[in-house]
Amino acid sequence: MLNAVFQSPKAVLQGRSKFPPVSSPLNMSTEIDARSVSEGETAQVQAQKSALAPEPEAASKAALATALKENDVGSSSDLVKEGQELRTVFQDPVEFNVKHPLYNKWTLWFDNPGHKGSSSAKERRESWGANLHRVVDIESVEEFWGLYNNIVPPSTLPQSANYYLFKDGIQPAWEDPANGNGGKWSIQLPREKHRSQIDKLWLYTMLSAIGEMLETPLPESKLPSSREEELVTGVILQARSNYYRISVWTRRADEWDVPVPEGEPVLESVAVGRRLVELGRFFKTEVLGYPLDAKVGGGFSSEVEFQSHKDSEKKRGKRALV
Repeated sequence: MLNAVFQSPKAVLQGRSKFPPVSSPLNMSTEIDARSVSEGETAQVQAQKSALAPEPEAASKAALATALKENDVGSSSDLVKEGQELRTVFQDPVEFNVKHPLYNKWTLWFDNPGHKGSSSAKERRESWGANLHRVVDIESVEEFWGLYNNIVPPSTLPQSANYYLFKDGIQPAWEDPANGNGGKWSIQLPREKHRSQIDKLWLYTMLSAIGEMLETPLPESKLPSSREEELVTGVILQARSNYYRISVWTRRADEWDVPVPEGEPVLESVAVGRRLVELGRFFKTEVLGYPLDAKVGGGFSSEVEFQSHKDSEKKRGKRALV
């Protein structure tokens, strides 16, 4: 089953996949055109063939701007000595020699616990770990697009399949220490109504995560100085028979509606809670693209809601909506 979803990680990242890349319904791809350029074609035509399409290039650059570090030209001294021009994937997706590292390393996981015909939800929960596959690690913009263009898009995933994109070292499970005291912002979207949109929404969610844009609601817009200060641990796409669910998992689940008397300092937990609600609003309006007051749940119990993992496990507890 895994092979049907993802090709060899090594082949993907080296650009030598034996199968054609999976085309996205959104045409937001960096597929490599390996056709030779016939003699006499102008440089402009060559550039048009090798460059990314405007929409994905703009989306990638915008969403990943905060994650890109300046390239160390010194590390490319051999290229300079040989007289080779430094080329990014945006300039030449075939022969690029410069990579743009991400702020964090990320891991894609996949599972489909229902494909073996488990007879009950309890059995599927108990076999969850056995069905979880670590697909590939990504550390650069180029590796992300290599991954994205070689996996099955969410709109064609079978029922009960899940994608998990989490920071390196964090497993997509409540039991992981990074998630134990946290929660999740999530939205459920009717499957048939949103089938044509889910690929775009999942792509934007991933870009916002690896571009650290979900971490922006901080004092003075500063990025966290340590992993412990980062709120987001990962993002999840779940395909179900009647709906898709997209979730943003967080390290904390502090209350944000605690009143603070005038003149009193704001407790650290309250400050974190306020960051959480701003994160939820950003997720709804800037990532998913819905107005803040829009009702988008389509009849499901959840809109864009937050719930702690502990309450979710008990199937009760307080839920917050934005």
